[in-house]
Amino acid sequence: MIVVEDSAAPSGPHPVLAVTGLAREARLAAGPGVATVGAGGNPERLRDLLRGRAAPGCRAVMSIGIAGGLDPNLVPGDVVVATGVSAGGVRHPAHPQVVAALARRLVDAPARVIEADVVGVEAAVLSPHAKAQLRAETGAAVVDMESHVAAAFAEAHGLPFCAVRVVCDPADRALPAAIAKALKPDGEPDLLAVLAALARRSASVGGLIRLARDSSAAFASLGRCRALLGVGLGVPDLGELLRDVA
Repeated sequence: MIVVEDSAAPSGPHPVLAVTGLAREARLAAGPGVATVGAGGNPERLRDLLRGRAAPGCRAVMSIGIAGGLDPNLVPGDVVVATGVSAGGVRHPAHPQVVAALARRLVDAPARVIEADVVGVEAAVLSPHAKAQLRAETGAAVVDMESHVAAAFAEAHGLPFCAVRVVCDPADRALPAAIAKALKPDGEPDLLAVLAALARRSASVGGLIRLARDSSAAFASLGRCRALLGVGLGVPDLGELLRDVA
């Protein structure tokens, strides 16, 4: 099962499409002027879901949720407003005026907010060494498994793209492989898989506690950001963007 939730924007028929990986991210993103779609941390499933839309049905696309830290200066809860997303040697720029609008909305966020690139991957980046290598190759501040798919979808339909991602596991923290995969198709955590990993000792209690602490900080920050973004995730409509240009 995949999360899809639509709500019409108060100012028009087309909402902002919020692309997420986890069910909790989708629940946080939902609200007036927002349609949410998530695929349980599976980029290929997300592509299929987006291809299956009869029409884009949105005025902009935002990737929103938590992410792995690549910049060693970032800590759990820090926020990245994406200037672009790269994957496989291809970079998709975020809409600069949308980036500026989001940054203004988040200026009062209690966490650190930076504008930087995101990198999208097909599988979770688990080790500090792999994170450092990805950072050196791309210069990105964070990594996730949805932003590149969302950006490609937006580009294919001529829609503005943006992303707001909050650091969960920092650059120097390893992510247990068994825990990273412990997700149901709808993006809910698979508690049985977590318990099985602990029983097999493929994950440690200490690692699980650290991840829980990091996740708590990340989701608390994401919730505060969501409140600041407001209706339509703070993305101005195309008419507003055109007026800004003029």
